[in-house]
Amino acid sequence: MNLDVRRVRAAFGRAAPAYATLARLQVQVEDQLLERACELPLQPARILDIGAGTGRACATLRRRHTRAEVIALDLALPMLKAAASRTSWWRPFRRVCADANALPIADRSIDLLFSNLCLQWCEDLPRVFAEFRRVLRPGGWLLFSSFGPDTLIELRRSFATVDGDPHINRFLDLHDVGDTLQSAGFKDPVLDVERVRLGYPDVQTLMRELKGIGAGNADRERRRGLTGRRHMQRVLAHYETLRGEDGQLPASYEINFAQAIAPDGRVPRREHGNEIASVSLDALRATLPKAKDRGRSP
Repeated sequence: MNLDVRRVRAAFGRAAPAYATLARLQVQVEDQLLERACELPLQPARILDIGAGTGRACATLRRRHTRAEVIALDLALPMLKAAASRTSWWRPFRRVCADANALPIADRSIDLLFSNLCLQWCEDLPRVFAEFRRVLRPGGWLLFSSFGPDTLIELRRSFATVDGDPHINRFLDLHDVGDTLQSAGFKDPVLDVERVRLGYPDVQTLMRELKGIGAGNADRERRRGLTGRRHMQRVLAHYETLRGEDGQLPASYEINFAQAIAPDGRVPRREHGNEIASVSLDALRATLPKAKDRGRSP
């Protein structure tokens, strides 16, 4: 993937005030992911939500697991500020602004890592999964959703009638997700896909909604500046041919769901197919000279 991460951060930051009212699909998928979390055989002591947004899932997980520490992590600080309204002194959750590529979380400290529709905004998936593996305790669970490549296929094809530039973000293929999970060392991955179609009165409403939730085009190779009027008219004309009998224009979404178990320390951690060297602190201390031996000559 070739994402402009600064653009992603800025877009979601601007979207924070209205996100909760506009993100209808994201809420729907989040509810499905929360249902799947109920089926996992664990009583987590610490839960990490990556891409937590305005904290809706964190609040639900905190209510379910009253003794667990819940951490909301997001790239956009305004999202976490908006999440403050969902936390309280009797059911608090922590809020951390950070990048999934470099989690400020201790090794093997997380029992459940939850992430809803965030990974398609991460440029380096192998590195992200390596970080997930690092922070999960052995036997901990990873549960996430992401958009697949057929997401917004109608809009993508309509723009393709005018030029070959990327106007829609490239999304994650389910097979690539599974391969990357296994390469990172995760055990027993289970992946499935669902397809959802929403209806819109016109293309402009769809595009305003995408912009309103921060889901704009963040491809580094995107065309700078506005699409010309003539080109945009052609895009609209092509999309109009897809109008259904219900009078609505369709927008398709391919949603990948995945879950996996973090292995024990004997399985090497991998990133981009290469093993990541890891040495325990105790083993490192054993290699150092004892204090009484320091400074002595052999």
